[in-house]
Amino acid sequence: MTFSPPLEISTPEDSVNTRRIPGELPGTYAEDLGNTPAKARSVPAPVFGATDRRRGWIVTLILTAIGALTRFINLGTPTDKGTPVFDEKHYVPQAWQVLTGDNWLEDNPAYGLVVHPPVGKWMIAIGEWIFGYDAWGWRFMSAVCGTLMILVVIRLVRRLSRSTLVGAIAGVLLICDGVTFVASRTGLLDIFQIFFVVAALSCIVCDRDQMRARMHRVHLEGRMADSVYGPRLGFRWWRFGAAILLGLACGTKWSGIYFVMFFIVLSLGFDVAARRAYGVRRPWRGVLVRDLVPTGFSLGVTPILVYLATFAPWFASETAVYRYEVGRKIGTGGPFTWVPDALRSLWYYESGVLDFHSHLTNSAGNHHPWESKPWTWPMSLRPMLYYIEYGPDKCGESDCVRAMMFIGTPILWWLALPMLAWALWRMFIRRDWRYAVVLTGYGAAFLPWFGNLDRQMYFFYGTAIAPFLIMGLALIIGDVLSASRRARKNPYEWRLVGAVGVSIYIGLVVLNFMWMWPILTGSPISRELWNMQIWLPSWS
Repeated sequence: MTFSPPLEISTPEDSVNTRRIPGELPGTYAEDLGNTPAKARSVPAPVFGATDRRRGWIVTLILTAIGALTRFINLGTPTDKGTPVFDEKHYVPQAWQVLTGDNWLEDNPAYGLVVHPPVGKWMIAIGEWIFGYDAWGWRFMSAVCGTLMILVVIRLVRRLSRSTLVGAIAGVLLICDGVTFVASRTGLLDIFQIFFVVAALSCIVCDRDQMRARMHRVHLEGRMADSVYGPRLGFRWWRFGAAILLGLACGTKWSGIYFVMFFIVLSLGFDVAARRAYGVRRPWRGVLVRDLVPTGFSLGVTPILVYLATFAPWFASETAVYRYEVGRKIGTGGPFTWVPDALRSLWYYESGVLDFHSHLTNSAGNHHPWESKPWTWPMSLRPMLYYIEYGPDKCGESDCVRAMMFIGTPILWWLALPMLAWALWRMFIRRDWRYAVVLTGYGAAFLPWFGNLDRQMYFFYGTAIAPFLIMGLALIIGDVLSASRRARKNPYEWRLVGAVGVSIYIGLVVLNFMWMWPILTGSPISRELWNMQIWLPSWS
């Protein structure tokens, strides 16, 4: 049994220690994305994730507990005189109707604006079932999922970096991120979707490691050359779990479909890289023959089935809105008569939702004072003010201000562009698969919104960017520590410089989060302090 040193940092170059095959050249990490000729390839060592499992779980649970404290402290504030704030006013009553009505349905589109699938409202309803119709009730499950996301990100980054320390750094950064913090303390839908998305990505990374373990076993048994396409990999439970979670993400908000498409590409990329790394003679054809159809069914079809399953109460209801539209607003003839009436009615319902969103455009006259476009999201340049109240408390000589602002912690979010530049360089030049994971998630959360810039948009549409920004920053910090550890000249001094620099940065992140705490939680502050919190004109 071996134990890693307390502050071990593993990098791809360190951890891909290759197992030599007689007559072959030593391998490099670049093989992992498949840019090395087959005759020069070695077989990667079967090392996946950090090896200090016990310490890893202790660190994970401690940081998750700290994150839970930040998410649950004073969770019941602020409110609008005991009622929901901001868009909670839509989803909280809908969740209550789900809980108190028939068949777990919300069916009043005229008042409730039922324009999103039901899963997020079911989650809110769980908290309302436990605590009742108050702020703790409608925010409880948001705080639970926001806390669990900290655990998932720690474990995911730990697996990517093969370092418990880097995983812990990711946990600290996520705890101090203003976007996920506020999302975890409000009864809105976004926190549920990004939790399902990050959990799905974790499953895909676990599937990558499991498939490489299977490939390695085939290699050791000498069966790799039995087919030019490589071995069949069997049923992939981690990938199936990812499909279920992606279906729940789509069942929370439609934008989950972007992650389905991006993650399918990522999973197939992992399969190509694995077959190349183990010397399969036709890796691309192998993926087409062995992996493409199973991946399509698993990550493509299963999320659709899960999405449809989330409408099971709607299908079972006799009174659900738009449940029986065939023969009323939908004709009984036409080329789609073979489709069951229930699915045609659901399509009518969903097409109405799409029509509602498609008319929320600037050209149609829809403008909002806190609207923002996607190019402002990476640096959180135009946040959202969820709540503000002046007085009646006294803070010094003036009335107090209570405000809740949906905003990214600047010392994290203002590094988004350098993070993306570094990630692109590592992915395309150094062939670093870890940054491919980060960029895939970031791209799915960000790029599709450029497809219709006329649409009315807000910063909270970019909530899903946050965990991938944190993951990228944590991996970069790991690279800094690794580079200082590998320095050939004055290694002790460089290691000290790296550790001190990283410690200062993390300390600044924590201080920045503490400074912003009042405007993230609606705590009473003076007008002078409120003005000091507004760093940019675009924040007001």
